[in-house]
Amino acid sequence: MELITTFLVKTSDIGISNNLFGGTMMSLIDSSAVAYAMQVCDTPRMVTVKIDELIFKKPVKVGNLLKVYGNVIEFGNTSISIYIDVRKHNVYNGFQETVTHTNIKFVRIDDEGSPLPISERIKTRYAERVKKFGKGLLSFEEKSKL
Repeated sequence: MELITTFLVKTSDIGISNNLFGGTMMSLIDSSAVAYAMQVCDTPRMVTVKIDELIFKKPVKVGNLLKVYGNVIEFGNTSISIYIDVRKHNVYNGFQETVTHTNIKFVRIDDEGSPLPISERIKTRYAERVKKFGKGLLSFEEKSKL
């Protein structure tokens, strides 16, 4: 899995039970996953069509550092499905524990909102990068080694 984003939980993210508001977590997952999908598919035109069940396994408090990890589960003709794992990161010892995880699906669209195919070149490139580097998104330095 690849690290997609890191999120510092602030007071404004907390609900009335002194835990991270569930809607904030869902927004974090959606925005992180779509950014990943956009990069993998080389397009800004991706829309969320499905988010699987979310079970909040651990409380998240103010000051917690969340790390969002993901990887492509599969490509469809016009869609990409991504597994997302959100972990609470302990800055003192590096220990991470999953607070929630889910699968999320996006569809590539045109200007009118109609589905567009994801090219075979994109799918092949992703598979080759994962095989060679263990991840689908490469740093500038890694891209220069291709």
